[in-house]
Amino acid sequence: MISHDTFTAATQPPEMAAFDHHSGSRLERILFNHRVIVVSLCVLITVMLGWQAAHLRLNANFEKTIPTGHPYIAQYLEHRSELTGLGNAVRIAIATRGESIYDKNYLATLQALSDELFVMPGVDRAQMKSLWTPSTRWSGVTEEGLDGGPVIPKDYDGSAASVAQVRANVLRSREIGQTVAFDHKSTLVFVPLLTTVDGRPLDYGAFSDQLERVRDKYRSANVDIHITGFAKVVGDLLDGLRQILAFFAAAIAITTAVLYAYTRCWRSTLLVVACSLVAVVWQLGLLPLLGYELDPYSVLVPFLVFAIGMSHGAQKMNGIMQDIGRGMHKLVAARYTFRRLFLAGLTALLCDAVGFAVLTIIRIEVIQDLAMIASLGVAVLVFTNLILLPILLSYVGVSPVAATRSAHAEGREGSEGSVLWRFLDRFTQRRWAILTLAASLALALVGYTVSQQLRVGDLDPGAPELRADSRYNRDNAFITGHYGASSDVFAVMVKTPDGGCANYDTLMRIDALEERLRELPGVEATNSLALMNRQVMVGLAEGNPKWYDLSPSQAMVNTITSNAPRGLYNDTCNLLTVYTYLTDHKADTLTRVVDMVEAFATANNNDQAAFLLAAGNAGIEAATNIVVAHANREMLLWVYGAVIVLCMVTFRSWRAVVCAVLPLMLTSVLCEALMVWLGIGVKVATLPVIALGVGIGVDYALYVMSIMLTQLRLGRSLSAAYLQALIFTGKVVMLTGITLAVGVATWAFSPIKFQADMGILLAFMFLWNMLGALILLPALANFLLKPTPQAEVVPANSQPTGDSRPVADKSSQPFLMEARQNA
Repeated sequence: MISHDTFTAATQPPEMAAFDHHSGSRLERILFNHRVIVVSLCVLITVMLGWQAAHLRLNANFEKTIPTGHPYIAQYLEHRSELTGLGNAVRIAIATRGESIYDKNYLATLQALSDELFVMPGVDRAQMKSLWTPSTRWSGVTEEGLDGGPVIPKDYDGSAASVAQVRANVLRSREIGQTVAFDHKSTLVFVPLLTTVDGRPLDYGAFSDQLERVRDKYRSANVDIHITGFAKVVGDLLDGLRQILAFFAAAIAITTAVLYAYTRCWRSTLLVVACSLVAVVWQLGLLPLLGYELDPYSVLVPFLVFAIGMSHGAQKMNGIMQDIGRGMHKLVAARYTFRRLFLAGLTALLCDAVGFAVLTIIRIEVIQDLAMIASLGVAVLVFTNLILLPILLSYVGVSPVAATRSAHAEGREGSEGSVLWRFLDRFTQRRWAILTLAASLALALVGYTVSQQLRVGDLDPGAPELRADSRYNRDNAFITGHYGASSDVFAVMVKTPDGGCANYDTLMRIDALEERLRELPGVEATNSLALMNRQVMVGLAEGNPKWYDLSPSQAMVNTITSNAPRGLYNDTCNLLTVYTYLTDHKADTLTRVVDMVEAFATANNNDQAAFLLAAGNAGIEAATNIVVAHANREMLLWVYGAVIVLCMVTFRSWRAVVCAVLPLMLTSVLCEALMVWLGIGVKVATLPVIALGVGIGVDYALYVMSIMLTQLRLGRSLSAAYLQALIFTGKVVMLTGITLAVGVATWAFSPIKFQADMGILLAFMFLWNMLGALILLPALANFLLKPTPQAEVVPANSQPTGDSRPVADKSSQPFLMEARQNA
């Protein structure tokens, strides 16, 4: 095979003369003997995918954030067309700064705003409700019987008499606390949303921008506007997440500066950063080709891919720099480093990919998309950081100053050891190892005890994804404080035979359910056809509270039902809705409601009525919490199972696997305890973090353990093996662990709460996984790993030449495989 890089004897540098270009594995020969072709292909792919990345969209989808396969959600989706606004909706409160809403100017503003919302793309116009919609009605008892009509009559003309009529109609309606605030100084516009517009998913970013334009248009010195709902949360998240570019730039700047401070070589530093950014470009370019979009939950994944790339790239650069410092040609150094670290790097990336891919077991589409996007990014890193980077470094190498500095540092550390290396080496000694294991066990017990208090779901009112003082949460607090019917609605569907919704026995069961619901902490009020029957009976009895009961007369019940709003039952009279208005959507509140309704349904379901859970935003969130709680432990079991298998394949030693995995488990336990301490619940936004931490954290253990095992199998003592691991890969593990932790820690300043939470958790896991690989791993190795007996044991202060890398003309396998054969 004739390669593009075959050197003639006349043109080869002296240090290349003894190198056999046909040595190494088949993969190495294909790649390094055809470097020009490999680099050209990568450049072409980067240009093409960079153009595709420009077409990537940032959006969200309501149905992607809910577990559509859960029975609760399946039942809601089955009856969604018959339920009034119990899914995705926006609530807009228009508040006057005057005395009350009974003012012609206020009502004119409300009318204009309501009309503008009505024609906005994405609005379910048939279900929209405000004071100006015909579905907002009043009812009362007159000398002629029951009477009623629209709250704002058709002949309203803005006169004082018309405004007075509106006031009277509001007082006779059941809208106070729902459409009209208790203090009569604001009204709500309820805007249910469609899933698609013109056959395409609703663009929440654009819709939120339209809402902001409406807010700016109608807000004045006399009117203030408050907006809540999923669409507005997503819009605010998308606005805030656009600032992620600033955090991304800060992370790049921090990692570049620290890496340069370590290498003192601009060209190799910039090359590592560039290859990591190329991986991000490839990932983003592949997404539109595969039909994916970025959403508020997956938009942080490109940074994680960059972080992983920096970690692996720094290891490759460090190995090449050390070999060049020993006098090797840059091409030989690149090939030797490729042999030594390709298998460890590939295994680490496979663990990362598995950590991401396991998230697909969670039947929530937004998490499955995140898993696929992240796995795709990790797959790309195999090409950009394990292959492209060593090949590019084989061309540019490192500066002579950096190589000389590396050689001097390596000689100094190998002969006498730095203060830090001498300190870390103590953990290979039995006394320090015992103390380390005892401290780790104590931390594990404390962490496990605290982690038992970890809650599933939201732990704060409003939108926990946003800061407590964000405009959205202030708007939510306003609506919650001024309306009895909160925005957190848990709806129970009652399925009956056709025409059976007004059955007296069914209404009695619904009435009993409501009574039990109202006794629960966290429940503000309920509403149903049974409650309306009670209220109408009191109205027919001139307000006498003695008649606050269900009429035993089926004929009377039928009469009342015929005049009830369709939101309480459907057109075929085979589906009733029991509305439960909650004070919040915290996990404990939802759990109490679900447990009670489930128990009630089990005891009361029959042929005439089946109580089905659940609709409403709180019902959907309750189902999501159930899925997340079930998936949390299952996900960790799959992640650790896959990591253990991959480590076993790589190390071929169960003892080495134990040393690598136990530090990860300690970090997972402590991370859950940290979530409890910070008041972070396990939910869609935070569930992936622990799995990501395991997948990324195993990289550190793999790089340290791979060198330690090789040295132990060559007969070195544990102390000598660990010193070689520290010199060759441990320095970069420490460097990248601290640097990446600082990079993600900057997210703590993000206006997006869940991004700040994720940054804190990832920074914690980066640091603890690094400490686990450098402290707990050697302590465990003291008890589990022993040197392989050799005829001659290499002294601890020997330089990592010769046995620590493959012999040039005999190497035909990657470094770990050859070392295993030598041992």
